[in-house]
Amino acid sequence: MRQGKKSFSHESLQDSDSIRAMLESITNGFAKGRIAFSDEDDEIVMEPRGLLHTRIKAGQEDDRHQISIRVSWQRKDGLAKRKKSLKVSGG
Repeated sequence: MRQGKKSFSHESLQDSDSIRAMLESITNGFAKGRIAFSDEDDEIVMEPRGLLHTRIKAGQEDDRHQISIRVSWQRKDGLAKRKKSLKVSGG
């Protein structure tokens, strides 16, 4: 990773099995407290700890379907917002 760089971005077309594998890797990273993202150009390592702010959006418009998942946290303990409970079903 270049010195001072604080972000990582990657965009590509993947099949649903590849997306599932990526999400499983991210899930395992949350469990272990360390998530690394890398490609041919860059890498970033993150250490999620404590309470994490989560935002999930899903939408449909004509033939376009989209799911957006955002997780963020601060390195120092701060006040966390609590919202309504979320239920996710896979089938």
